[in-house]
Amino acid sequence: MAVKIRLKRMGSRKSPFYRVVVADSRSPRDGRYIETVGTFNPLTQPETVVINEESVLSWLSKGAQPSDTVRTLLSSKGILEKFHNAKYSK
Repeated sequence: MAVKIRLKRMGSRKSPFYRVVVADSRSPRDGRYIETVGTFNPLTQPETVVINEESVLSWLSKGAQPSDTVRTLLSSKGILEKFHNAKYSK
């Protein structure tokens, strides 16, 4: 089973709000998910990104693949750098 970390669209029309979720890659974008690991609000100035770092790192270590947008969000928060350092520091 391939697991992805991706965005789930919430909110009303023309005012999107996103949840960062861990989901099976076969499930639809706004469908079933395993765990919510953060939120992303692009409408605020500046954009609001709240991510549970511990659970994201645990899912990455289990083999979950982030989508392109989530990869950008994680790298801006410095989470991917921590994961890389933890993975290759052995």
